[in-house]
Amino acid sequence: MKKSLVIISLVFFTVAVNAQVAKYSNEFLAIGVGARSLAMANAQVASVNDVTSSYWNPAGLTRMTSSQQVGLMHAEYFAGIAKYDYAGYAMQIDTSSAFAVSLIRFGIDDIPNTLDLYDDQGNINYDRISKFSAADYAALFSYSRKTNIPGLNLGANVKVIYRQIGSFAKAYGFGLDIGVQYAIKNWKFGALGRDITSTFNAWTYSLTDEENDVLIATGNELPENSLEVTLPRLILGAARNIRISNSFNSIIELDMDVTFDGKRNTLIKSDPVSIDPHFGVEVDYKKIVFLRAGIGNIQEEIDFGNKTTTTFQPNIGLGIRIKKIISIDYALTDIGDNSIALYSNVFSLRVDLGTRN
Repeated sequence: MKKSLVIISLVFFTVAVNAQVAKYSNEFLAIGVGARSLAMANAQVASVNDVTSSYWNPAGLTRMTSSQQVGLMHAEYFAGIAKYDYAGYAMQIDTSSAFAVSLIRFGIDDIPNTLDLYDDQGNINYDRISKFSAADYAALFSYSRKTNIPGLNLGANVKVIYRQIGSFAKAYGFGLDIGVQYAIKNWKFGALGRDITSTFNAWTYSLTDEENDVLIATGNELPENSLEVTLPRLILGAARNIRISNSFNSIIELDMDVTFDGKRNTLIKSDPVSIDPHFGVEVDYKKIVFLRAGIGNIQEEIDFGNKTTTTFQPNIGLGIRIKKIISIDYALTDIGDNSIALYSNVFSLRVDLGTRN
């Protein structure tokens, strides 16, 4: 019972903190999609050119190698407690434009609800225990178009966000991303303004009087309707194709996440701007077999002896493409703990449909 009350309390506490500290709002949208991208430490904004461009940089949709693509991904974190899923569909509209729809869910299911554990007589009744989910959803609607400048593409996302904590609380949010990519010879450059107008989540709560009494009795503050704001961030990237031999090719990319919401624990930090660099590399054999690696999440940590050390998160992955139609990708990664015990196996699938016009 105590464990269940702690989980419920932490969920409400997280919402309350997010309402005040904008830098940690909608963090489920900062994890990333696609095992290829995760294996490369999310270094994608300049080189991405498939259905996952809807998330990483919508400007990349016009560079798809087929007229239609479908993408799927499933990942589990914290020993399977949290589940993260992605599905996307992209299509070429004409020779100069493309459209995509992406759906993302991050959730914890089957959380025991013990707020009603005691009946009106004060007796414990385990039949009154129910279960609920705490889940975040996002739908991205993306559009990309080539410009009259050779190699320059533009793109934009409209984001619709829905977050739910059982029947206790829910929030609706809306946001906008704007992206650009530019390719010249073997170089690619990209930029993404995420939440460019700020993303707003409006939270509403609906607890019964009995549930309110339990929260008060356990020392928790009652949640109030609030507005949560996600401030803009800028992601800059540069990538280069390197031909190793007739059979081997490689892509290397360096990205920098620039945030404007106060000092963060990143490699370059100041107030209000912090910069978080991450680097990824991919080597392929005849565009059939792919080997990937990346480094990101570079931070300073202080141990019990007050000694400061610099840590980073390594990622690795593999990919295989079958008959230029089906791509299966794998990544071994985590979401920032830097502990091998919490690393997760991520799989994603991409299907290419039709020939590009």
